[in-house]
Amino acid sequence: MKTIGIISDTHSFWDDKYLTYFEPCDEIWHAGDICSPFLAERLAEFRPLRAVCGNCDGGDLRMMYPEVLRFKCEDVDVLMKHIGGYPGKYDASIRKQIYERPPKLFISGHSHILKIMNDKELGLLHINPGAAGLQGWQKERTIVRLTIDGDKFKDCEVITLADPRKNK
Repeated sequence: MKTIGIISDTHSFWDDKYLTYFEPCDEIWHAGDICSPFLAERLAEFRPLRAVCGNCDGGDLRMMYPEVLRFKCEDVDVLMKHIGGYPGKYDASIRKQIYERPPKLFISGHSHILKIMNDKELGLLHINPGAAGLQGWQKERTIVRLTIDGDKFKDCEVITLADPRKNK
């Protein structure tokens, strides 16, 4: 059993609340637009970090993290890509891979819109944790915690950090 902290679109913004809310997590997964190697290193020092680069990530981060990451966590096949879309509207850059070999869990970011959806057609869970940084138009900064037990998902929790316009 593993508890995972899922974050995206930090856009170089560090918040000590990341560590507070990710304290019970075994790993942290960042779905792109990290925008700061320092931020990535700080998360990785706290917990093992898996991440993908996003469209706003520069050369340092592109050398550190791939655009697409596929791996196993417990008995769950996980696919992660920053620009990925969501069930019924997967991005063209990943659609073929999703349909040819559907993962059990698909994680994306980019939209700054929190979405947790089941794709009943493909039998997968999609999570976009929203945006944890200040950049963007989102009204709330959000992250997600999820427990994976074998091939089951448990205790999926959305954590609201703050209104980005108030910077707290």
